[in-house]
Amino acid sequence: MAITIAIASGKGGTGKTTISANLSVALSKFGKDVIVLDADIAMANLELVMGLDGKPITLNDVLAGSASVEQAIYEGPGGVKVVPAGVSLDSFKKAKPEKLLEVLSKLHELGDIIIIDCPAGIGKEALTAISTAEHLILIVNPEISSITDALKVVAIARRFETNILGTIINRTTMDDSELSSKAIETILEVPILGVIPEDPNVRRCAAFGEPIVIRYPNSPASQAIMQIAARLTGREYIPKQTEEKSFIKKFIKGLFGGRK
Repeated sequence: MAITIAIASGKGGTGKTTISANLSVALSKFGKDVIVLDADIAMANLELVMGLDGKPITLNDVLAGSASVEQAIYEGPGGVKVVPAGVSLDSFKKAKPEKLLEVLSKLHELGDIIIIDCPAGIGKEALTAISTAEHLILIVNPEISSITDALKVVAIARRFETNILGTIINRTTMDDSELSSKAIETILEVPILGVIPEDPNVRRCAAFGEPIVIRYPNSPASQAIMQIAARLTGREYIPKQTEEKSFIKKFIKGLFGGRK
């Protein structure tokens, strides 16, 4: 029986979908059979991040009753099973979000972990997704507006008795204007699962439709995501050195002959 984890945010633009995709692949790297589902049926983007755009049958068709959930499952990067929502306006209009629980019950027998990419905010579709999940991970940026909106998601999750696993702070730059991890943890009263730094490789991967943990596994964002996946699975993960650091280390060793 699979466990369900909703990936949610209080506002758009936090990197929620990118994290949903990459965390799914990272969990798969640790031996988990992962299904990632795009519950953001109005603003679907998961299929683009996973390089699966243009698929004929999507979650919207399943929620509309015109297809089975098995027909909407596609093999994605890293062996992850992907249920895209699609971008068709017609299928979106016919979709019935309240059927999501029924869809999830069928997916429970097909994997170990189901990752739900929730709509941002606390609209009807977001509430449905959060209420159907056993666990929730909150995605925030280190700025006050993001944290303020995230407080609403925390309140909703607690009302639904959805277990909050923790917060992922995304796109940090270590600028003085950013809220610290300690401050964010204190405000939200939710533990910090991990911190993902701003990484230009994320945008590059979006252009290629490939998760960063696959295309640039040694990049700072990839390393941070792998650490989060390790923590969720109870595994140990030792970050690899970036190519730049490795080059510098070898250069210094060459200059000084490896002397300490």
